[in-house]
Amino acid sequence: MGSAITGWGDALPERVVTNAEFEARLDTSDEWIVSRTGIRERHVGGTTGELAVKAGWAALKSAGVDGTDIDLLVLATTTPDRAAPATSAAVHDTLGCSGTAFDLNAACAGFVYALVVADHLLDKTHRRALVIGADTLSRITDQEDRSTAVLFGDGAGAVVLERGGADDFVLSYDLGVDGSATPLLYADHGGYIKMAGREVYRRAVRAEILSIERVLGDAGLGADDIALFVPHQANARIIEAVNERIGIPMDKTAIVLDRTGNTSSASIPLALAHAADAGRLSEGDLVLLSGFGAGMTWASAVIRWGRRGAGR
Repeated sequence: MGSAITGWGDALPERVVTNAEFEARLDTSDEWIVSRTGIRERHVGGTTGELAVKAGWAALKSAGVDGTDIDLLVLATTTPDRAAPATSAAVHDTLGCSGTAFDLNAACAGFVYALVVADHLLDKTHRRALVIGADTLSRITDQEDRSTAVLFGDGAGAVVLERGGADDFVLSYDLGVDGSATPLLYADHGGYIKMAGREVYRRAVRAEILSIERVLGDAGLGADDIALFVPHQANARIIEAVNERIGIPMDKTAIVLDRTGNTSSASIPLALAHAADAGRLSEGDLVLLSGFGAGMTWASAVIRWGRRGAGR
């Protein structure tokens, strides 16, 4: 049996930080930030666990189930609330879930990693999974560093994935990492994010294009077969460069980074949830997910959208 997404949800902190706030205290401007990143504002506040719970509740409500119906919880995060235990343990308890829970850290590619892992585990031993991407990057960002402070925000997104779909849920996927790129983007324990922006941009575009070409080829698909592209929300110029190369128009692309900034593991499920809420997805649509992050990790997948045949 395949799987199917039966519910989704998201969570953003109430506090909104606009570009004007950075313009007032840093050597930058709204025009500079927007032209180079596409970001106009970001949400800041809360803990990773709190945001994960809010997004999880919303996804459960959307799916028409409660926590006891979940026997697998996978939390993709780069910013756990503690070194131990895993943040997923507290989220699992608050939501009243049963079964298994664990954290997964693949940086900004984490949600796609988590979704693929959950789909495989549903095939084997579990029936219904809650997959969450949640991060509070503001906690590890130097707010006085204009090169990084304007980029990152906090948030969470979640989906309920159920075994029993009539068709394959994941048609193809590509997960990878190039550890030699670790020095380009990292944060030490107790420290702030350090990033070599130009080189990250160059490598990210190349890695994402190659990953997308692999998953489309493995699935026997072309760009025209994709109903919606949901990329990692890091930088508008990266998204535009990737779209131009793979041949997907921007009007078939889910974009939220202008309102959220880069939320790492949360960015893809946030964009996916917003697209679903806006009615941009129909039963059977093929959706392309793709992200890249510190490591350097990358992850792409083609999924089939819809609740068709999901078991209750």
